[in-house]
Amino acid sequence: MRQLLYLEIPTPNTDAVRSWLGQTFQPCAGAKRITPDGVCIELSQGNPSEASDASASGNLPLEISIFVWAVQRTTYLKAFRWGESTSPEERQILAQLERDVRDRFPNRYPELPTIDLTQQTIFDALAPHYPLTVKYFRRIPNGEYDLTRVYWWEKRWREGVRTPQQPRQVVFSTPLSSSSLPSPPYDLIYIGGALGVIHAAVMARLGYRVLLLERMPFGRMNREWNISRQELQTLLDLGLFTPAECESMIAREYVDGFHKFFDANNPPQCKAPVLHTPTVLNVCLDAEQLLRLCGEKLRAAGGEIWDETEFQQVEIGSDRVTVQATQLPTGQSRTAVGRLLVDAMGTASPIAWQLNGGQAFSSVCPTVGAVIERGFAPGVWDSRYGDVLNSHGDISRGRQLIWELFPGRDQELTFYLFHYHQVHPENPGSLLEMYEDFFAILPEYRRCDLDQLVWRKATFGYIPGHFSIRSSDRKIAVDRLIAIGDAASLQSPLVFTGFGSLVRNLPRLTDLLDTALRHDLLTAPYLSQIRAFQSNIAVTWLFSKGMMVPTHKFIAPERVNSMLNTFFGILAGEDPAVADRFVKDRAGWVPFNRMALKAAWQNPSLLLWIWELAGARDLLRWLGSYVNFTLTALVSWLLQWVPDLARRLQPWLESRNPALWFRLLAWSYALTYGVGRPPKPARSQGKLTPIQAAKEALAQSLAEVNTPATHRDS
Repeated sequence: MRQLLYLEIPTPNTDAVRSWLGQTFQPCAGAKRITPDGVCIELSQGNPSEASDASASGNLPLEISIFVWAVQRTTYLKAFRWGESTSPEERQILAQLERDVRDRFPNRYPELPTIDLTQQTIFDALAPHYPLTVKYFRRIPNGEYDLTRVYWWEKRWREGVRTPQQPRQVVFSTPLSSSSLPSPPYDLIYIGGALGVIHAAVMARLGYRVLLLERMPFGRMNREWNISRQELQTLLDLGLFTPAECESMIAREYVDGFHKFFDANNPPQCKAPVLHTPTVLNVCLDAEQLLRLCGEKLRAAGGEIWDETEFQQVEIGSDRVTVQATQLPTGQSRTAVGRLLVDAMGTASPIAWQLNGGQAFSSVCPTVGAVIERGFAPGVWDSRYGDVLNSHGDISRGRQLIWELFPGRDQELTFYLFHYHQVHPENPGSLLEMYEDFFAILPEYRRCDLDQLVWRKATFGYIPGHFSIRSSDRKIAVDRLIAIGDAASLQSPLVFTGFGSLVRNLPRLTDLLDTALRHDLLTAPYLSQIRAFQSNIAVTWLFSKGMMVPTHKFIAPERVNSMLNTFFGILAGEDPAVADRFVKDRAGWVPFNRMALKAAWQNPSLLLWIWELAGARDLLRWLGSYVNFTLTALVSWLLQWVPDLARRLQPWLESRNPALWFRLLAWSYALTYGVGRPPKPARSQGKLTPIQAAKEALAQSLAEVNTPATHRDS
């Protein structure tokens, strides 16, 4: 018996495919016989004497067995040959079968239904289209609100993808002089209260007057956050939280995390053992508790929070920004004036779309999931372990679905289902389609009865990606406006998304912004240098490109799992510290090249597969990323003494030439954080943070030269 064909058929209606095989499909040769799961096609073996000899010798008759099955709301087809000899008609039949299947069951990309919530509830509107999603959102606390928000997110995302040349203008410049006006009442205005409030709380504690605008009720989160102890230490080093407060935010800390991709259909060189990463995303945070604490810190430092307030537009003047917003419960307009606007609105940010001409993102991960309070049978999952990355099937309707499972407080389990997606106007990526998949295939992934589960909340969002060659490729700032978090669209094929990026780079981002504010260096050339770009991460975008199935294209169903298993199998054979750094986006130039060469040697087909998915143009772009990574790594190694020298020069240089000091500071961070090698934190056992040390050194220097300290409105 030999496998001849393996196809993914992008439809959940397996019965329709089976019926089509039995009733409609007519092979160009041989005699078709209907079977319970498909058909068999008996072929001639040349002449009657050969057939008689085959029968006498006990060999199987020459026939092709074609059958279908369903998993992940997708139909799969395989064809096997029974018999040892081949038939000249075999290739023709297989080519005809694949061609007819593609004609009859093409890729379909459902449109978002148009609904009117003034006439019906979100449940009634979506029930005909997404019955499972509506059924289980009815059981989720605040499910009606959250499902409305899912619909809003997808609608807004689709509109942005399909009209990239005409993004809504929300940023305006005003030439009018404001010299006669009083100083702005705020130093910083943040829009977006998830990632924004973490950054805002740090800046408020440094003495800045901060205002935070949040569209939702403050503290609500539609996703959970996981991190490691090492990364969580950053928030302690900055003095944002005490150790006791950090412990209060930890819902669960598990002892190991697993990475395993489905490999039943992979060739032998593309099978892999489980990769263990015990210190990757192993700390589950209570996201809402974290936000509440940040909100308390912000208010205690004199900051304000306007929640349920939606951003409308901003006018940028020579010395201020004027933000227009709407208070959603009342519909009243609100105006805020500050020195600098920080866009933390995430993937749906209209500012990000406008600044980048509608091309805000190169890729996206549509992500859905839920926090489940209880209801799993004993033995389904051990809460001492996490499933960091897992797939339980091959490509499903043009997507390689990947699961994450993180234990939470008590019996809680948090599930995510996502896929890497190439943004396309005809196929922007659907949260609602993903949710219908989530509720349908969760029992396939982890044995359960959905009707017995107690749901706590839904988790969802679009996680963006931007393929960069160098840090200047993406516009994140104009005069007096800067983007952070998902609005800045940093990207990694693994875990380098908004929250992880922000926490890991928080000392860098806040120190640079503090320096810019103190010296009023708030024009685009300076603000554009305040970003969490890493050249060692930019070079990995080709890896994520290999996990995307291009729109209107079919590839071998096992292809993405084969590539993932190749790389993760190599990581499983490395020292655990290497795997830890790689998954946390800390891999340097030498480990990256060593693993890339190992992968090419172990699976030479990998290069061809990437070529087929990426194409010549993207491969050339990637070569640019690789050259930039190589040069940056070399410069970082040669000039590794510069950051220490810069800190020694700071008291003298900053007071005399703030602009030069800012550029030197930004360059120092690029030489460390920019290659995934942050310096050791200065705060330890009561020592000052880098920002605090810099401010104290500056104050001492200014006192020595008898120069008045830089004025900060407060």
